[in-house]
Amino acid sequence: MVSIDSISIDLKLIFYSNKVGGKSSVTNCLARYPLKFIIPKKVGSSKTDVVWVYALTYGGGILSGDHISCKFSVGDTCTMVLTTQGSTKVFKSVGSKCSEQTLEARVGSNALLAIIPDPVTCFSTARYYQKQVFSVFSDSNLVIVDWITSGRHESGEKWDFDLYRSTNNIFLEDGQPLFLDSMLLEKGKIGCVQEHMQDYQVIAMIVLLGPKMQYIQNLVQDHVKRIMSEQLQHPSAALSHQRDKADPFMTKPSFMASCSVFGPKRIGLLVRVAAVTTESVYNFLKHQLAPLEPMIGVPPYR
Repeated sequence: MVSIDSISIDLKLIFYSNKVGGKSSVTNCLARYPLKFIIPKKVGSSKTDVVWVYALTYGGGILSGDHISCKFSVGDTCTMVLTTQGSTKVFKSVGSKCSEQTLEARVGSNALLAIIPDPVTCFSTARYYQKQVFSVFSDSNLVIVDWITSGRHESGEKWDFDLYRSTNNIFLEDGQPLFLDSMLLEKGKIGCVQEHMQDYQVIAMIVLLGPKMQYIQNLVQDHVKRIMSEQLQHPSAALSHQRDKADPFMTKPSFMASCSVFGPKRIGLLVRVAAVTTESVYNFLKHQLAPLEPMIGVPPYR
């Protein structure tokens, strides 16, 4: 594998409100090595007005020192889905070099942007920073899934990377901040990450924003309340033998989730998840985001 010290990629996807032939269409797209974007002509029903974009990296991952920058513009009333064909692998760092990935997106009025990738998987000693910035209107719709696994289990790597930082910021069209979130996992700063995580191998964040998401938000909140009630009453047998040191009568559920609303008129919903297995998070996402199918053509994570 040839190591590339620094890569700068500028991708622009622009959708205008005057749709091409009445359909959401890619009107401008530019990508440079080692990033590639596949835009299939049809995903799901031909009646669904949506553009799907699959992000690929040559070599199967992000190398130490790579700097990737993407820009998207989704026009008024248009729908776009950005996803991946597998987990985003971040390879081992060379020295103190940090891999960086930045995404900027503008979501037009009554438009929908759904970012539903597979998880990030950082190799041992990897250093990775990603930042996503969104500009939205009061009636824009946005779905963000941002999640990370503990690493390569088959190689014995669990939370063994040096740095992982993920920032997601959403601003209204007038520049007012609507949602600001940052997660930092750094070896040595707050003790051993693996000790803090214990048996949990996956962390996920889901954001649902906009009037088209209200129905899904209500379903998700009800479902999270139900599964957490069941988890706390009947924790997983696989973890039931492990007792919390502070309270010997407390057990650790194998799957945890929480919900909180944000924004004017509670227009947004934030869901946080911690789980023992990646499969359980996939199942959660598949179930919770299934109502998106009429808008994006197929159920996510099917």
